[in-house]
Amino acid sequence: MDQLIPQGSTIAKTIRHAARQNALSHALILSGSGDLAGAARYAAAAMLCRSETGKPCMHCTACRKVATDIHPDVRLVCDEEHKEMSVESVRELRRDVYIRPNEGERKVYIFPNCEQLNERDQNVLLKIVEEGPPHAAFIFCTAGSSDLLPTIRSRCVTWKMNGAENLTGNEQAEELCRCLAEGDPLRLTEWMTAQENGRMKREQAQEMFRCAWRIAAEALLLQCGKAAADTPIAVCAGFMSRHLGRSELQKLTDILKQYAGEYDYHVGVGHVLGAFAASCEPLLRRK
Repeated sequence: MDQLIPQGSTIAKTIRHAARQNALSHALILSGSGDLAGAARYAAAAMLCRSETGKPCMHCTACRKVATDIHPDVRLVCDEEHKEMSVESVRELRRDVYIRPNEGERKVYIFPNCEQLNERDQNVLLKIVEEGPPHAAFIFCTAGSSDLLPTIRSRCVTWKMNGAENLTGNEQAEELCRCLAEGDPLRLTEWMTAQENGRMKREQAQEMFRCAWRIAAEALLLQCGKAAADTPIAVCAGFMSRHLGRSELQKLTDILKQYAGEYDYHVGVGHVLGAFAASCEPLLRRK
């Protein structure tokens, strides 16, 4: 399953928080560096998600379609053959906006490269961004918001991304626990390999395993009737408790506890990550 962007990243948390507060704007500007397109699709998934407990859930039909680029109500607006988008293309989009969505409550238009939008194009777009139908949503991706006219910017919520953003130990633990809960050994191996290739340090790895151990333990408590809290760790624990059985959670808790202590013996990061993935594989093959 394509996760689009790290669940623990600042932009993902910002999108989830806005969706939880029912305050996700119909017009967004994602600026800066990093995976702007992935963040835009994540925001689109939040707009179309059918979950009642947290958006985007990345597991409902709508989220899966957005993640795999097959949702009929999400449209990527770009012109790969020309430096600038033709005014006719923008006018066609303006007509399309007034057609009702096919499946969801919204139609989401993602502009992955705002450098293609000249002043004339943006003036055509301005009216529908400002006064379009309630189901229309727009996400503009740009390295610098100055690529967009002040009139467009004033009608959008702007979120800046930092491509150099690193996940903390807690955030890496949340990502690890989500991989475990999804039950896909290939996904876990790929994620672990990415951490090793990113030159994770021993201290970071140890913190990650210790945090993941706490999350798994919290998931066990939730299955035993503990009330859920609205914190990132508790939300991740709730995700694990819904996708794993009690015996599986108990085994994972024991494994995470074991590997949280491996770095006390000065074992290499790559060796421990590989051994951990191998230890979890029997549990992940349940699906």
